[in-house]
Amino acid sequence: MAIGDDAVQIRTQGWRTLAALHGLIDAAMERSLQAGHELSVVEYTVLDALSRQDGWHMRMQQLARAAALSGSATTRLVNRLEDRGLLTRILCQDDRRGIYTELTEQGWALLTQARPTHDEVLARTLGEAEQTPELAPLVEALNNLPTGSSPLTV
Repeated sequence: MAIGDDAVQIRTQGWRTLAALHGLIDAAMERSLQAGHELSVVEYTVLDALSRQDGWHMRMQQLARAAALSGSATTRLVNRLEDRGLLTRILCQDDRRGIYTELTEQGWALLTQARPTHDEVLARTLGEAEQTPELAPLVEALNNLPTGSSPLTV
């Protein structure tokens, strides 16, 4: 038995609404992070993900999941951030094939400078989106997430 057209339509509309909210936030973030810190959203995401790890490093596969990138795109991104002195790679002591990526002092400093911009842009953009009737329920759902919940690292 197929899913009813109404259910498919509702899910499709929900997905479009989610994509629209994401697009608004992403565009505002990209402009502000680039202008203020010469960081893209995905670069910020990588620095932020590394900062939230116990021991402050991650395997490349974990980093790819956190940034929603392919393995090759993650490698290129890490190369760029390493060339800028923001990240370094270290060999895993337990598994010589494993490579960890970790923040440098310069990476920490840039993240510390960029985090208030990120947080302000997110709050402002969500506040603006809340004024759009189609987006308001999603913003409300985001505002009602349990505090202390960690980002999904599928």
